[in-house]
Amino acid sequence: MSNYNAPFEIHVHGQVPLRADVGYDQLQEALKPLWKYAGARSLAAGAASAYEEEPGIEFDAKTHLLQICWTVRGDEDFRQSLDDLCMGLNELAEQGAALEVTFYDTEFDEDEADADAEARDDFVMLFVGPTPAAIMQAQRDLLVQDVVNMMERHFDGSELGGVVAEIDKLFTQRFDALVNSLELGKPPRGPGGPAGGHGGGRRPRHLH
Repeated sequence: MSNYNAPFEIHVHGQVPLRADVGYDQLQEALKPLWKYAGARSLAAGAASAYEEEPGIEFDAKTHLLQICWTVRGDEDFRQSLDDLCMGLNELAEQGAALEVTFYDTEFDEDEADADAEARDDFVMLFVGPTPAAIMQAQRDLLVQDVVNMMERHFDGSELGGVVAEIDKLFTQRFDALVNSLELGKPPRGPGGPAGGHGGGRRPRHLH
């Protein structure tokens, strides 16, 4: 599956805050799609990156923080491992977080390729979190950071409050649409029926 002749070098990067009650065994199971893809039999054996200078997969038990800076050689089938990884980390995450995944085309030689040929490099941004609201919060925060960083080249940060407010409106609309879609699938609440909040969880911060 993963070997030195693989068409891609795949780099996974990010930090995920985990719940305080998460133990090593739970984390090992959640990260199984990564270390198993690398051909290892355990997290300890598969945590090292293909590059020695990268820290690999690290878990800080004191701060409950999972840190990933890890490269593996592989193919397009790694995308399925990413789906499984997100499902596992959603169960353990304390809050929303982003993971960056970069596919580097190892078979592309710029010097020998035709003038119109392009590398198959690809970049994927993934989000994990305990609830849809937490995931949207992480998406919102990253977008605000990117937009503000770009616009501060031309405007003072104090002038960008309206831009941030408009971004919040967009995410509020998306969140409300998600909540409504979840509510449509629920049976109506009759007398004596179960009470409770909507399936989307609490509204993300800043989204009002």
